[in-house]
Amino acid sequence: MKPRLYRHPHGICAVDAEYLYPGHAAAHIIEDGGRAAFVDVGTNASVPYLLAALAELGIARAAVDYVLLTHVHLDHAGGAGRLMQELPNAVAVLHPRGAPHMIDPSRLIEGSRAVYGERLEQLYGQLLPIPAARVRVVEDGERVRLGGRTLELIHVPGHALHHYAVVDQAHASIFAGDTFGISYRALDTAQGAFITPTTPPSQFDPEQLIASIDRLLAYRPESMYLMHFSRVTGVPRLGELLKPQVRELARIARAHAQDPEPAAGIRAAMRALWLDLVHRHGCALSDAEIDKVLEGDLELNTQGLMVWLKRLGRH
Repeated sequence: MKPRLYRHPHGICAVDAEYLYPGHAAAHIIEDGGRAAFVDVGTNASVPYLLAALAELGIARAAVDYVLLTHVHLDHAGGAGRLMQELPNAVAVLHPRGAPHMIDPSRLIEGSRAVYGERLEQLYGQLLPIPAARVRVVEDGERVRLGGRTLELIHVPGHALHHYAVVDQAHASIFAGDTFGISYRALDTAQGAFITPTTPPSQFDPEQLIASIDRLLAYRPESMYLMHFSRVTGVPRLGELLKPQVRELARIARAHAQDPEPAAGIRAAMRALWLDLVHRHGCALSDAEIDKVLEGDLELNTQGLMVWLKRLGRH
C-alpha cells in the first residue's frame, strides 16, 4: 500500500488519510530525535496508510510515543483504537471531555449515527476502544516532550468542547485540528490558500470559536497544520478571512431561524457567501466545481448551525 506523503519543514510529514477522496483529510507525523507522534489519524480505513507511511519514513512502530487526538470527531479519531493496537509504546493524548469517548466509544457511536445514519459503518467501520491505561488526559497548557522538542496542548473550544491544539512554538507551527477551519488545496490561487470555518454538530459556538482563533493567532505561527488539508501559511491573512465568516454564519442562522424550512435558507445563504468569497479570492473554478469541493462541509455546517439555533432556543 503506497501512502500519499507530503513532506513539510521541521520533521513534519502529512499522510493522506484517504477519507472520502484524496486531499480531503491529512494525518500528521512529527519526528524528532528518533521519536515520533501522530496528530489525528483518520478512520479505521486510514490505518494501513499511516503504518505504510511510518515504514516509508523509516520510523519504527515502537518509536511512536504519542497519538495526539485534537478532538474525537470520527474523521480525526475514528481509527485511533485500531492504530493503537499497532503501536506498542504509544499513549493516546486527549482532552478531558474527549477521553471517556475513546475509552468507551458507545456514546460517540450513538451521537455519530444521529449525524451520519446508515452511512456510519460504511464511513468509519467499527470503533475500537483504547484501554484506559494507555490514555493521557491533558489540561489546558500542559506540555509533552517528543525527542528534543516541547509541544504545548491548549484547549480551543468553538468547533467542539473537547478540542485542543498542538503548539510547536520553537518551530512556529500549530496543529489546529478543525479550530482554524478547512483549506482545500483545490481552492488555492496566486493569493494563497482559501479558508472556511467548519461548524458541524453538535457543539459549535461562534464566540468560543472566534476567541480560540484569536488565541492561536496570538502565538504568531508561521504555519498552521489542518486536518483538511495540511499546511497553510500566511496565517494572519487567513485569520482575518476566517473570523468574519464565523460571525456571518451565525448571522445567517439567526436570520433564517423562523423560516418554514430554516435549513434550506441557511444552506443557500452559506453557499452564496462561499461562492462570492472563493471567486473574489481569484479562483477560476466554476460554481459547480466549487460546489463539489465544499458540498460535504456545506451540509455538515448547516446541520451544526441548526443544532446551535436549537440550543439558543430560537427554533
